[in-house]
Amino acid sequence: MSKSGREVVLGVGGGIAAYKSCDLLRRMQEQGYLVTVVPTPSSLNFVGSATWEALSGRAVYTQVWENVPDVTHVQLAEHANFFLIAPATADLIARIAVGRADDLLTNLVLATTVPIMIVPAMHTAMWNNPATVANVATLRSRGYHVMEPAVGRLTGSDSGQGRFPETVAILDEFESITKKKKDLTGRTILISAGGTREPIDPVRFIGNRSSGKQGFALAQAALSRGAEVILVAANCELSDIPGVATIRVESADEMLNALLINLDKADVVIMSAAVADAKPKHFAKEKIKKALFGSIELEANPDLLLTLIGKRHKGQIFVGFAAETQEHMISAKAKIEKKDLDLLYLNDVSGGAIFGSDSTSGSILARNGEIIPVDEMSKDTLSHLLLDQALHKLG
Repeated sequence: MSKSGREVVLGVGGGIAAYKSCDLLRRMQEQGYLVTVVPTPSSLNFVGSATWEALSGRAVYTQVWENVPDVTHVQLAEHANFFLIAPATADLIARIAVGRADDLLTNLVLATTVPIMIVPAMHTAMWNNPATVANVATLRSRGYHVMEPAVGRLTGSDSGQGRFPETVAILDEFESITKKKKDLTGRTILISAGGTREPIDPVRFIGNRSSGKQGFALAQAALSRGAEVILVAANCELSDIPGVATIRVESADEMLNALLINLDKADVVIMSAAVADAKPKHFAKEKIKKALFGSIELEANPDLLLTLIGKRHKGQIFVGFAAETQEHMISAKAKIEKKDLDLLYLNDVSGGAIFGSDSTSGSILARNGEIIPVDEMSKDTLSHLLLDQALHKLG
């Protein structure tokens, strides 16, 4: 089972409401869930595998006989924390009720022991049919959470109970099952992201390869857990996250000013940005001609972390990042001491690893000497692990 506690299998049945689960998937991701979609073969008539793969960023399988060496039905069942089957047709409900295992989704249902929520969607007559009523009662008696379908317009001109519920209603009910807590409600998280650029002339700059993906993942995770989030982003091509106060900057000086303005209100400061150590001592207002471009005189940028920590208030938690290519742990331990950090995430960027990727690996170091190894995982998952640790430090 996943350590993140947020791995969800989204099963999709073969009803017309399957297209509405695309929105459900997106909203779940925004709430910090990590979703693997498992459609039934018949559901692909409504929404194809390519759509689910594009939206989830994960491989999609429908049959046990696909990806056989990985034993998908066992691995997914063991890795998931929750199952959400939406929409569930009368046929799918019947197959689950009698213990059928004739596609990947029904195999997974038999192989898992985690909580399962089912969202029916079908015509009113089918929902009220004694067979469906009996099947739903059977599933509920076994501990499945079967949501009541909504009342409203169905396919065609018919109306009645059987309509796929609105996404917000499904998520509300799902979160009551997962007992997901808004454990950062009332907290303010200040995050830096991306890579600073130090201008040489109007067209050239000193920069780095940071994409800002980790900082944006942290902002999304903190938002999903109820925090007020302020994100200072340097040169990121990622779109603003609705609900996150995003401040776009370019240089180290601009980033420092934006962070200082918002420092006092922050409970947790997470410095995931890659800040240039130096900048050109003189900025050329006109483009430097190639023939004259021989050398650049540099001066040190301010140390953003040391500057901010020098102004920290009591109880404020600071989380730093270290990207190293050699003597990783020695450098990281020195950094956490020198800069008086509460937590530090260390990753190895040898050969350009991590930058621009959706995954990461490394170690989380605490001031007390504790080291938590981080095997390769998504940056979303790492974000929640770091927030868990920061929340623990907050008490």
